[in-house]
Formats: sequence, C-alpha cells, structure tokens
Amino acid sequence: MMYRCGWGAKAGQETVLAVEITRDGFEWALRHACLSSYTRGVHPDRATWQRQLKRAPTRVQWDPERDLRLQPLPYRSLQLGLSSEAARRYADEWTVAIRDVTSLAHEIQALISCGDLDSAARLLPQERPYPVGEELLAHLRG
Repeated sequence: MMYRCGWGAKAGQETVLAVEITRDGFEWALRHACLSSYTRGVHPDRATWQRQLKRAPTRVQWDPERDLRLQPLPYRSLQLGLSSEAARRYADEWTVAIRDVTSLAHEIQALISCGDLDSAARLLPQERPYPVGEELLAHLRG
C-alpha cells in the first residue's frame, strides 16, 4: 500500500503510518460493509444498493494489487473505507498501535529507483491472505 502515497512523496501524504487494529474491529468493519459500486446480479437493483451504501458504516472496494514496478498482479486486495460509526470505533476502540514508517517507505522507493527490487521486496511487510469464513467472504463478494 505504500506505493499509493508515492512512497511518502505525494503532496499531503508525506507521512506513512502503519496502523495496527484489533481483529474484532476489523471483522466488525467487514461484516457491516457494503460494496462501493453497484453490481447487477449481486444487488436486487440500483436503488436498493444506494440505500444499503448510504446506511453502511464501511465500504468495500476490490482493487488490483501491484508489484514493485506498479504492474498489476493477478489478484485483488480489499480496500476498506470507514465513515460514521466505523471511523469513530477505529479511532476510539480498534487502534492498538501506530508506527511511523515513512523512512522505510523512502528506503524502499530508493531501492526500487536503483533497480534493486530484491532488496526492496525484503523490506516490505509480509502480506498473507486474511483468514475469513465463507459467510463473511460471500458478503464481501456481494
């Protein structure tokens, strides 16, 4: 995700934070999410989806993941938007730790610029699929 802020170089996005939240909080957000866009066959109709979206405290969007050269990878990652109650819970209840990783983002970007993708990849946080039950996964897919 660090690349989305230009590795901490985009105007207004110069600080990169790693935010750790509780699993219970994250799963609450997932359970209360609505897909961010209307999908025929998933939603009964556009009006129903719009009502659900308006009421939902969280929104789910599936974005293509990218490699260090910003080329699309063959899978998508969940992007979760928070509003209203979810944003309050995030700030007041779910946040466990916040670390400033701006210098790490700059270091990774410098290695990428030099073409040392292997060293850059070793500095990235380890990512793995999130273990989620079928019912919740079905909800997130629509």
